Amino acid sequence: MASDRRSNQLKRKLVDAGSDSDNEIEKNAKHIKIRSEAPRLCPYLDTINRQFLDFDFEKLCSVSLSRINVYACLVCGKYFQGRGTNTYAYTHSVAESHHVFLNLHTLKFYCLPDNYEIVDSSLDDIKYVLNPTFDKMQIAQLDKSDKQSRAIDGSMYSPGIVGMNNIKANDYCNVILQALSHVTPLRDFFLRESNYSHVRRPPGDSSYLLVQRFGELMRKLWNPRNFKAHVSPHEMLQAVVLWSKKRFQFTEQGDPVDFLSWFLNALHLALNGTKKRDSSIIYKTFLGHMRIYTRKIPPLELEESQRSELLHTVEYGETVTESPFLYLTCDLPPPPLFKDQFTENIIPQVNLYTLLNKFNAVIEKEYKTYKENFMKRFEITELPPYLILYIKRFTKNTFFVEKNPTIVNFPVKNVDFGDILTPEVKAKHPYTTYDLVANIVHDGEPGQGTYRVHILHRATGQWYELQDLHVTQILPQMITLTEAYIQIYELRKDTHMENGDNKNKKNT
Repeated sequence: MASDRRSNQLKRKLVDAGSDSDNEIEKNAKHIKIRSEAPRLCPYLDTINRQFLDFDFEKLCSVSLSRINVYACLVCGKYFQGRGTNTYAYTHSVAESHHVFLNLHTLKFYCLPDNYEIVDSSLDDIKYVLNPTFDKMQIAQLDKSDKQSRAIDGSMYSPGIVGMNNIKANDYCNVILQALSHVTPLRDFFLRESNYSHVRRPPGDSSYLLVQRFGELMRKLWNPRNFKAHVSPHEMLQAVVLWSKKRFQFTEQGDPVDFLSWFLNALHLALNGTKKRDSSIIYKTFLGHMRIYTRKIPPLELEESQRSELLHTVEYGETVTESPFLYLTCDLPPPPLFKDQFTENIIPQVNLYTLLNKFNAVIEKEYKTYKENFMKRFEITELPPYLILYIKRFTKNTFFVEKNPTIVNFPVKNVDFGDILTPEVKAKHPYTTYDLVANIVHDGEPGQGTYRVHILHRATGQWYELQDLHVTQILPQMITLTEAYIQIYELRKDTHMENGDNKNKKNT
């Protein structure tokens, strides 16, 4: 009895000495060879308020703004530093009578100010919300299960189809993150942290933080046991601001295409990617190849004989370059300048296949620079498993930015890209049919407006429209009437359609 009393007194001295971290307490206890007590149950578990728990924001103390040894109060949801006496968590527990805390790093529960660890299986759901984990079997069932989940407030949601908080003007980032979360290989890769935990970056390189935050966001979006039916991308956006050197802010509206291009390349480099196709999951999923034919145009002020002479020189000959691509840029025809008889602008329409003819290696397009003009034609030599189309709606002139309101008519399923391939290239591609999986739309004026995204829920075949926190069902026929801006298509390998069927689909 005397030895137990002495050991308890020594332990109390260790705790009262103000050791802020778990490691210090454990080291001191080992140093004086005290036998640690078994974890105890806590009488304050009924004070936990799960409605106030939100682990989406940055893990730093609400008083000292420190990221070291941060605990979450499970009664009010606030973050505090330390656990020993004279720490912010200890002071908060005494002042507010909030006793149950969670270490956000070790995922251990403690009762303050008594300072003992709590082990209770009823708290496992809080651990899972903070750090969701997926095994291979769960990932394989994501596209097959139509089971809905229930949030704490009773609302129902489908994992993966959840709203994303718009902090101020980050909807242009939200739509890209939502669309990428439904690209199956990318999602499956980032749902398991073991797939990228082995990546090593040079000392002082913070780019791995981008990979880590994107993986955390992906797991939260697909979490079937979330406390709420929406997710805040706060930590993800802070990593974007940091690594892009404030090029992309969540307080100012930006362009989703610029963000998509930067984000895919940044992820590729952070995963130690190289120019090889198999060097990262980004290139495996989105990388395609094309051949660009370029020829220089002689100046128009020259005479016909001089121009014909220049065309036979090496400088004005046609050059061929091989180029990889992560997305294809489709140019819209210019909108009409004049109004119709009802004094309203006609909203023009164009077929998607008309835009894709740019890549059939036949049609040439003129590109003007400050000094010289070039004619270019493009030939796709390799199609990726997931194809991203960027429909160029905004053009900048000397004074302002103009938006092209042309409606693009596109099928939601069975888009055949084989018609734009040359016979030699098409012979290398047994499958050329794609299905739409995500469609990003811009509404409003250029430089302003809002963005929304249409997502296909594979398990049910239902389309959803996501705009910040709003999630609504939408008919596929309504998607084709929107001003599409960015589209992601998935290669189909289950069916091999006949050429006649493809032509019928194209005509319809």
